Amino acid sequence: MTGKIKILAVDDSKSTLEVLKRNLESSGYEVLTALRVDEALPLLEEYNFDVVITDYKMPQATGLELIRHVRENHRDVEIMMITGYPSISGAVDAIKDGAGEYLPKPFTSEELLSAMDRISERINRRKAAEPAEQPDENFGIYGNSPQMQLVFRRIGKAAATNANVLISGDSGTGKELVARAVHYHSDRRAAPFVPVNCAAIPDSLVESELFGHVKGAFTGAKEGRAGFFEIANGGTIFLDEIGDASPNMQAKLLRVLQSKEFCKVGSSVVNTVDTRVLAATHKNLKRLVDDGSFREDLYYRLNVVDIPVPSLAERGDDILIMISSFLDRFSKAMQRATPRMTGEALQALRNYSWPGNVRELENLIQRLVVIVDHDPIEVTDLPDNMRFSLPVEGRVDRSLPMLNESISKMCWP
Repeated sequence: MTGKIKILAVDDSKSTLEVLKRNLESSGYEVLTALRVDEALPLLEEYNFDVVITDYKMPQATGLELIRHVRENHRDVEIMMITGYPSISGAVDAIKDGAGEYLPKPFTSEELLSAMDRISERINRRKAAEPAEQPDENFGIYGNSPQMQLVFRRIGKAAATNANVLISGDSGTGKELVARAVHYHSDRRAAPFVPVNCAAIPDSLVESELFGHVKGAFTGAKEGRAGFFEIANGGTIFLDEIGDASPNMQAKLLRVLQSKEFCKVGSSVVNTVDTRVLAATHKNLKRLVDDGSFREDLYYRLNVVDIPVPSLAERGDDILIMISSFLDRFSKAMQRATPRMTGEALQALRNYSWPGNVRELENLIQRLVVIVDHDPIEVTDLPDNMRFSLPVEGRVDRSLPMLNESISKMCWP
């Protein structure tokens, strides 16, 4: 069978099967049919179906029994129940047993295709959440979006040179991961990668922290110590939160970037250093330059190659790839089976704005793996601010397919 969405239609009415096959195949789906459940079972074993459409009442085994079999043995297959005997109890039973759509007969081609559109969306969402086929060489950075493909290209170009790099992006977007990817793809990978939080160094200790000091350089200096630049010699120093660097730190950094030389505190000996500089900031450095709070000469020294990292909200379905990766990672750490997420839960997370970006997502998935003790993880397991509204009104008629998610939340075991 081809790469199209594959459907198995099961109904004891040949005319119904003909209608289903004609309408669905004309819309690009691939359809096989069976008149009874016992005919459907070997087909389920032979082919990897995406969807099973089944009648409610059939001789011998019923549609509900088929739904239970599919749900227990083919957990990722979507199910649509069709029936000429619509009732609220039938809808509840079908959805409780795993049917994602419930379509009463007679139905129009528009109603059938509308239900299949909803199923197709869930299938595509689930497939997007499958583990990304990306090598570990990306150092934990996942994404297939155009924005992330640009980041990967910039990483490759930056790694091929010794030029300084400025990585920009909101907090939590993974700027340090990008810096590590640049370093470990470069010729300096065998030498140290030294991260430095510029915002955490007191102004009085800037010179000592960056360049080191000799014994007796100041009170309490009982022995000499290497600074960050010396430790990173031959490798890479990563200046995180460079936008928060004090004017004093900016001046010290500019000097060592220009001359590749420094003196330890308490010494007049000039040391040369071969250290590549990667810097990151969540602030707009150009605006800080315009405001006079960041040195323009240092800005241009740092911003030889720029790598802007997009926010999680800008990355589309990349979030589904990361959810899958985080679920797998934290489940393995806890030595438990990796749980699934319902399509509704995935869609809720897909629609959330993620002000904390990847860091917030990672924290959430870890918390869900620790706290939730059932499978799959549902919308109701998510924090209140991440859930979306579900419909609560409707009738058991043509609008019933639109109520499936509401019913399933009321009666799912």
